[in-house]
Amino acid sequence: MRVLEVWRYPVKSLRGEQLDEARIGLEGVEGDRRYAIFDVATGFGLTARRAPELLFAAARMRPDGNAEITLPDGSVATDDAALSDWLGREVALRSTEQVTQRRFENPEDFENEATGRWEPFEGSNGAFQDSGNAAVSLLSRASMRDWEQQRFRANIVLDGAGEDQLAGTRMALGEAILDVRKRLSRCVMVTRPQPGGIERDLDVLRTIHRELGGCLAIGAVVSAPGTVRTGDELLSYAG
Repeated sequence: MRVLEVWRYPVKSLRGEQLDEARIGLEGVEGDRRYAIFDVATGFGLTARRAPELLFAAARMRPDGNAEITLPDGSVATDDAALSDWLGREVALRSTEQVTQRRFENPEDFENEATGRWEPFEGSNGAFQDSGNAAVSLLSRASMRDWEQQRFRANIVLDGAGEDQLAGTRMALGEAILDVRKRLSRCVMVTRPQPGGIERDLDVLRTIHRELGGCLAIGAVVSAPGTVRTGDELLSYAG
């Protein structure tokens, strides 16, 4: 399998940026999930599970290492006040260095999230990932079927197929070495509407649960940093 696309999502749950190449460090793609938006009143990190409108804003990493957020109206949010006005609640943009408590929420029943219970969970250390075993996420075009790629927010999009069988193996991706830890379980995020005509669609998650055991994509940790480029091949590593 070869790398078709490389993606970085500087702010958790916001749209990201496609790259021709990226440095992969111990926390994943450099700059990926380095920031998150926190609800000041509750202390929870906001994701598109709780605030679907997040997917309509976009983030990129500036050369100075800070995130730039473009709101749905095309304006750039220059401070927390602008983000709070947009979201209708007091929020704060924080980097991984600024917070120690990483609590997020997930609906217990995605079919009835408006009336059902929400479960808190602890995100990983380092980048604002849901799992410490998924510093880098990889997904093939074939596994996406006819679903929109944006729903799954993978860092590495691959051609070919069969990435599920790589769980438990060590792989070389460009100059980086990855330990593939697990298949990634999916949540209500994949059902959310997004720009470009992507509609709310609960059948995406229903199908993943029914036919794929609730998982789509694989998650890996980084054992040796390096650069990955489009066109690089994902290879078994025997070193």
